Amino acid sequence: MKKILILNGPNLNLLGTREPTVYGNQSFEDYFKGLKNEFPKIQLHYYQSNHEGDLIDKIHEVGFTFDGIIVNAGGYSHTSIALADALSAVITPAVEVHISNIYTREPYRHHSYLTDRCKGMISGLGLKGYELALRYFL
Repeated sequence: MKKILILNGPNLNLLGTREPTVYGNQSFEDYFKGLKNEFPKIQLHYYQSNHEGDLIDKIHEVGFTFDGIIVNAGGYSHTSIALADALSAVITPAVEVHISNIYTREPYRHHSYLTDRCKGMISGLGLKGYELALRYFL
């Protein structure tokens, strides 16, 4: 059975209430329950933190035993060399996801330090991006 981690960074704990015109009205916890129901033969794990070091620790924890990491590092995508280094340091492949289209937003969001450390990136397809990333690992 494949083991996949969905790793969400800062402010993504506010999905469902945070800027619903950009991020939608559904909480990630509700969305995650639906994913688990849709993919019962996958061990899906979810972790969210607003703290960069916690995200790095989680990558280190699963990065040698899991089959995939789906990472939405939020604002850290555009600032964290340390998260990029953590993805490079492990053997588990990752796919980067962004709920909004980072290329239609502020210019500082157009670059992600994580992208070249990942197998691919999905941007702008809402929560559906997580499902698409999960399908990649299947």
